[in-house]
Amino acid sequence: MDFGFTPDQEVLRTNARKILQEVCTQDYVQQCDTEARPPREAYAAMAENGWLGLILPEEYGGVSGSPIDIAILLEEAGRQYEELAVWMFRSMVWGGYAILSHGSEQQKQEFLPKISSGEITVCFGLTEPGSGSDATALTTFAKKAEGGGYIINGQKVFTSGMDISDYCLLVARTTKANKQQEGITNFFIDTKSPGIEIQKIETLGHRAIGTTQVFYSDVKVPENCVLGEVDDGWRAADKYLWYERLCLSAARYGAASKAFEYALDYAKNREQFGQPIGKFQAISHKLADMKVMLDVSRVLVYQFAWQMEAGKASRHDAAILKLYTSEAYKTISDLGLQIYGGYGYCMEYPMQRFFRDSRLAVIGAGSSEIQRNIIARSLGL
Repeated sequence: MDFGFTPDQEVLRTNARKILQEVCTQDYVQQCDTEARPPREAYAAMAENGWLGLILPEEYGGVSGSPIDIAILLEEAGRQYEELAVWMFRSMVWGGYAILSHGSEQQKQEFLPKISSGEITVCFGLTEPGSGSDATALTTFAKKAEGGGYIINGQKVFTSGMDISDYCLLVARTTKANKQQEGITNFFIDTKSPGIEIQKIETLGHRAIGTTQVFYSDVKVPENCVLGEVDDGWRAADKYLWYERLCLSAARYGAASKAFEYALDYAKNREQFGQPIGKFQAISHKLADMKVMLDVSRVLVYQFAWQMEAGKASRHDAAILKLYTSEAYKTISDLGLQIYGGYGYCMEYPMQRFFRDSRLAVIGAGSSEIQRNIIARSLGL
């Protein structure tokens, strides 16, 4: 099996790394995190290079990239600043891929070029106070309005970036069905619509973009906000989640790689008892374990990207990918902070940010427990 990349993919990686190193310096990342300020300048640079349209065909302003191309880009973005990578993926997947897959031609013409250019950004509204891991237990309801359109009422929570996004891919119930997965519809709505109230949630990590809770009170949306078929939204949303798994895992592999680089450099240069601390087995074995986790994560990311490209990906594969890369990122960040010792606990050093941000990896977008449930079911258990 060939684990190499094409010449064009190597160019993509080289160019992405160069630009990201220029726009996402350590001082810039630290400032965004400390001030809870979105990395708008870095996001604009991604748009200027055409990378926000990597998932889209050329006719809609994209470059017709493959899942492997997308994994490369998100890995490099995650290596420099994971939160930038996550912000990029939301518009690329919840906006670009969702509309490309299930939008009308009018929706594609209206929104896809703007997503590719960075003119509009997109978030995803799924989780509710009473439906987290049990995602299809959602109760936000979209009722047919007299004269056309829908009226939406309900509450969402952990809608990350809603306060800085132009549009939201909202998942709402449109019919009371016997099965939870049925009677669900996707809406592509303007976040400034009357009746929407957004409240910021203070979080431990991912402070630059952050997350919100959103209240929908008689929000009137037109018929053309429906994305895909009415009452068949969960089947479509479940498909988008595969791209979410790939993008998040690639970004987190990139972030874990950077955390490892910081820890390795520190272990080689920090001296105690007359020698670098990396010479002590207590430190060197930690770094060895971190390297193993990184290499396995890399194989899983690009194996799944290849499976998606070949039409061979499965729910089981997606769960393994998400579970392992998330837990590896969390463990690598934890070990990295331990290697830094007291300095790792100081806010002026970058390891504390990896430690804080990585904690979300095993909770959000399908917890580790849920991934293990999926894997167990695939084994007939």
